[in-house]
Amino acid sequence: MTTITGIARWIPAVATVRDYRRAWLWPDVRAGIVVTALLIPAGMGYAEVAGLPPVTGLYATIVPLLAYAIFGPSRVLVLGPDSSLAPIIAAAILPLALGDQSRAVALAGLLAIMVGALLILAGLVRLGFVTDLLSKPIRVGYLNAIAVIVIVSQLPKLLGFSVDASSLWGGAVAIVDEILAGSVDPLAAAFGVGSLIVIFALKAVKFRVPGVLVVVVLSMVLVAVLGFSERLPVVGALPQGLPAPALGGLEWADVAALALPAAGIALIAFADTAVLSRTFAARRGESVNGSQEMAGLGIANVAGGALGGFPVSGSSSRTPVADQAGARTQLTGVVGAVLLVVFILALPGLTDFLPSATLAAVVTSAAIGLIDVRGVVRLVRVNIVDALLSAAAFLGVLVFGVLEGIVITIGLSFVAFVNRSWRPYRAELGRVEGLRGYHDLARNPEGERVPGIVIVRFDAPLFFANGAIFDDWVRSRVRAAGADVRTVILAAEPITDIDTTAADELIELDEFLRARGIRLIIAEMKSPVVDTLVRYGLTSRFTPDRFAPTVGAAVDELTGTLRSDLSGTRWDAAAPDSAPDSGATGDEPTPHRS
Repeated sequence: MTTITGIARWIPAVATVRDYRRAWLWPDVRAGIVVTALLIPAGMGYAEVAGLPPVTGLYATIVPLLAYAIFGPSRVLVLGPDSSLAPIIAAAILPLALGDQSRAVALAGLLAIMVGALLILAGLVRLGFVTDLLSKPIRVGYLNAIAVIVIVSQLPKLLGFSVDASSLWGGAVAIVDEILAGSVDPLAAAFGVGSLIVIFALKAVKFRVPGVLVVVVLSMVLVAVLGFSERLPVVGALPQGLPAPALGGLEWADVAALALPAAGIALIAFADTAVLSRTFAARRGESVNGSQEMAGLGIANVAGGALGGFPVSGSSSRTPVADQAGARTQLTGVVGAVLLVVFILALPGLTDFLPSATLAAVVTSAAIGLIDVRGVVRLVRVNIVDALLSAAAFLGVLVFGVLEGIVITIGLSFVAFVNRSWRPYRAELGRVEGLRGYHDLARNPEGERVPGIVIVRFDAPLFFANGAIFDDWVRSRVRAAGADVRTVILAAEPITDIDTTAADELIELDEFLRARGIRLIIAEMKSPVVDTLVRYGLTSRFTPDRFAPTVGAAVDELTGTLRSDLSGTRWDAAAPDSAPDSGATGDEPTPHRS
């Protein structure tokens, strides 16, 4: 078992096979069938956007799906060509290809291999921690923005016309103009809007067969029987041929020329994939290791590039379709890859009867499923700062693009973190009649200070941004306590670190108190933080007698009396009428008061 667990760390498919349940088989197969309806047009379409033959989009779907099923940690993520990567791929390879399509394919394959190598390297050195920066507000805002982008991109196909726009806003304006100009194709709109209605109606009644599969099959049957293939935009026949190496004619100069685009694509691909992977894992009560995700995505790109494909990432349109169709594991991706091969070899003309409007409805329904209005409302109610971060992620992705929007929001998250740590909650603690421990006097107005002692708590690490605030606040508490103060006890349990700037502030505070005949005692400080003070050379100032294991022990030592005498209650008796309050500090878990 230990050997299998070790192997599973590097090859997640081992754990999937070991834990696979029979009940998952049909949901996985069914989801694979459903997703295949999207893999074909998406792969072909994004290949064309990247300036490559449509068949390369299928190769860039088949091979990465199989590779990720073995090495990828997410059980639901669907990899493939992506709209955010295709334009960058085109900008990187087309100037080097000089109109030679076979060279463009080779360059795209080389680019995918380079992207994959960078991701594998980053995974091995455990850079996947960057996913920890993608907090819930960022994920909610990101997915809502992705949903809007996908919906806007699919509306023209849904209604039977096309627009030429390079930006989201330009596309939205162009769509409105086309609708007002009467460009809507009634037949295409009937298939598109009708398919959308059927999908959501079947979902509402909890129909056993996924609505996506129903509308795809029904639309193809109607087009074939009624002869609408000449009157409707359809996906078209599949190109023939299996994935194969296509890296001929490359030179070392090409590697140098593609180095910068490869780094940029690797960053975008991982940022996009990490958000999707982590979000859907959270929805399913699972977790995904960011470094494993990097390595899995990297291996998928190397494999795809070696066999005629181009760089890929997690798909924000196909992944939710797989999830909604009931996918349990990466067998869904394997089924999709195998069906693509079957279609290429045996049924290349089948998609001649699949309306583009129906596919647009499938993608749109999946995008609508990404929208999390309840999540936004909850953020607004619970934490306005998190709500603003989510809004920033939403607007950032819409205005600047996926990567730029995420980077902007992560920067804002750092600002919010520093702000919270800069001005954390602070409390002066005292005795409250009938309650064990020492409690926040601001929340317990009936409480009182221990005579001659000021007990303070600062709920954050001490660092350069808040050291002075800590110093000034403690001094203000000492002044407010009056002239009889002889000891200040710092309840230091919440202080998890002290940097050099804050250490200097602590020294200045100690000097200020010493000059007034007041002794500073540090209680409940964690050993690693004490070790930090030792490294700073402060052992001669803060000697062992200046530390106490708990606030209660420090007070006992100073007063020479039992805590029961001070608090007005026996410590072995239940405290009456006590309710929760986070402001208590004591030797043991204590009842609290709100």
